[in-house]
Amino acid sequence: MKGEKSDNKVKWSKSNDSNWPDRVGKVVQANQRIGFSRLSEAALTVVLGLMAVVLLLAGCLRGGLFYFSDVNPMVLMATGSAFVWFILFIMVFNVPHTSGQLGMALWLNYLKRLYVAIMQYAHFRWMFWPLAMAVWFGLHVWIGSVSVQGSMDEMLRWSFLAIFALLTVTLAARANGARWFAWGWQMAGGLLVLSGVLNACGVLPLPYGVMRTADPEISSAGARLGGLLQYPNAYGAVVGMYALERLAAAARVMARPAVAGRLIAAALPLMPAQAALLLSESRGAWLATGCAAVAAFALQRRGARLPLLLATAAPLACAAWLYRQLAAAQLAPAPVPGLLALAGAWAAALLGTLLLCRLWHSGARARAAAHAATVLAGVIAATVAVGSTADRMAAGVGTGLSRLQMWRDALKLWTEAAWLGHGGETWRSMFRAIQSSPYVGGEVHNGLLDLALDTGLIGLMLIAGWFFFTLRTMWGRAPQLLPSVIVFVLHGAMDFDWSFAFLWMMFIWLAGWALSTPTLQHGTADLKRPCFFRPLNPWPPRIFTGLFIMLWLGGTAWLAGQHLAAEHQYRLAMSKVTGGDERKVLLTAAYKFNPYRPDIAISLSRTFPAKKAESILVQSLSFSPVSPQLYGELGRLAAQSGRGELAGNYFEQALALNRFDTSSQSQALYWMEQASRRERAAGYTARGRQTASAGVRIYKRYRKLAEEVAAGQERNDRRFELGEDALRYGNNLRLLAFGPFAPEVTRKSP
Repeated sequence: MKGEKSDNKVKWSKSNDSNWPDRVGKVVQANQRIGFSRLSEAALTVVLGLMAVVLLLAGCLRGGLFYFSDVNPMVLMATGSAFVWFILFIMVFNVPHTSGQLGMALWLNYLKRLYVAIMQYAHFRWMFWPLAMAVWFGLHVWIGSVSVQGSMDEMLRWSFLAIFALLTVTLAARANGARWFAWGWQMAGGLLVLSGVLNACGVLPLPYGVMRTADPEISSAGARLGGLLQYPNAYGAVVGMYALERLAAAARVMARPAVAGRLIAAALPLMPAQAALLLSESRGAWLATGCAAVAAFALQRRGARLPLLLATAAPLACAAWLYRQLAAAQLAPAPVPGLLALAGAWAAALLGTLLLCRLWHSGARARAAAHAATVLAGVIAATVAVGSTADRMAAGVGTGLSRLQMWRDALKLWTEAAWLGHGGETWRSMFRAIQSSPYVGGEVHNGLLDLALDTGLIGLMLIAGWFFFTLRTMWGRAPQLLPSVIVFVLHGAMDFDWSFAFLWMMFIWLAGWALSTPTLQHGTADLKRPCFFRPLNPWPPRIFTGLFIMLWLGGTAWLAGQHLAAEHQYRLAMSKVTGGDERKVLLTAAYKFNPYRPDIAISLSRTFPAKKAESILVQSLSFSPVSPQLYGELGRLAAQSGRGELAGNYFEQALALNRFDTSSQSQALYWMEQASRRERAAGYTARGRQTASAGVRIYKRYRKLAEEVAAGQERNDRRFELGEDALRYGNNLRLLAFGPFAPEVTRKSP
């Protein structure tokens, strides 16, 4: 009876509680929302991971993003990915907060949610460094620089890296983000390594994948592997980064008894990665990777150091043997023998690694045998590698001295604007004007010097802060990734790797991977989720931040679109199928899209009369004040219109900015001769003699400079000399300046 009364009481309370159905419905709805939220979290992680991996692979396939024409499409891809991500994020996490809101209130709430997505969830500080570099180059565009176009290109490149960093650290903050980083790293590294090795084996031809040369200072074998990056030094650094990360993974597996399949999966990329590093013949990449490998050995605990050496031994010995075989064939073997050599070396490396692992986990005698085999493999690998490159090591002093000379010139240029820098593309724009000898060096071959020239000490401090911040995070969270970052930093300080945006992407990827490691281990995504719903007060700063991000992304995409449109119109105009009127229309459109490019301005000016052409060139000169091409074109126009004095001034400016160029010197003499002839024909005999005298002065300086270069012992990479045409123009100018009027002078342009 007591139980009955109790049941009746309960039934009565439920039946008399009018809110009970509502409470049950709310519980059901809450459970549904939780399930929907978890599904949405997983779906958003997949979408974001795919976006980030696709961007990384696209950067790899587009030549490492060295040329700005390749960076601009990537900017559109990155901004589009960011917009898609933000829209999906707002749709998933903003629904409970926007019910019943319309108009401005709805959009303000969107901006608030966007602030939450970026500032709290995505570790905004991680995108600060590349964004600060983009802003600094934008300031150079505003205040003026040696090349406004170069500063705008660098601003877009660093904006792209900032967007990529934003997507990367957002992925790092999500559950299972580390798995996406591991997968993307394997995809990009495997693609670079395997495509390069298959190219060297004659199986997969790549355009410009192998650099061939007969200069023993550049290559011992006569061929060097550049892979998808098309530059052996940068390629060697990238595969060195990848090889060290895989080496650490294989050593972790080998440290404990493991099944064969797991060890093979960890060690599978090691041999081809080390072979690709050797085939690049990059002494700087070898040195940087070696230093990083020593650091990796020092970072290991005592019990894990020997497994690291054991994991290196067999793959390195087999890679050295494969390198010897392919180098002997100058990286052009027949496909079948090349593929057989690769397969044999790869199988031997895996079997050797398995054998060493088995010996290491056996008795004392077996461990001694493993030690002996490791030492023997190391000696064999070193002997083969050094023996194959001994000639280049001995003959490579000249290239080192050339770089030292280049760096001395760069340091002198840097002191002219030590704090602020000269703006984007400083070295490429000015090296011809300041070089002390006629070397070919569109890149300064030193990432630190290049940044110092462009951004001064302020930019260097930003990069140093970024490196310190990243290395500190890796030291605490993922020390196994530190050696790869050390390769990036060391080799970038010896070469122009940092001009490849893809290498910065790999650096950002490693930083995101380090950030994501605690997320994978502890599952902190659920702990971070309440930050979406924290009260956000005051609102205005958050609204302005969200608005700034949207405007920045939109402005970056618009500017990249303008540059792409200009490039497309210019290529169409310069193609052989376009006629005169059509070419003029296309060049006009290209100039409207991007008036900052000197080549577009010069091509457009040649379709207009002299007065209009001169105004276009003068305006372009305000954007590129150190362009010798613009001064030379203005000199040609002045000479054609019979203004010899003005032509002489323009040509002197052009030659001061590019004095070791034989073609420019000859053309200046030719047009000074033509200007003198036109002035004499118009009746201005005295003025014509003055113009010819100015041409003679240009000729004397040219001849003296050519004699100094011929008498010196320095490299003459630009083949600067006094040509036969210049001798003829000089003699004609002497006749026009000091002799009677000569009717027979040069009538053809050089």
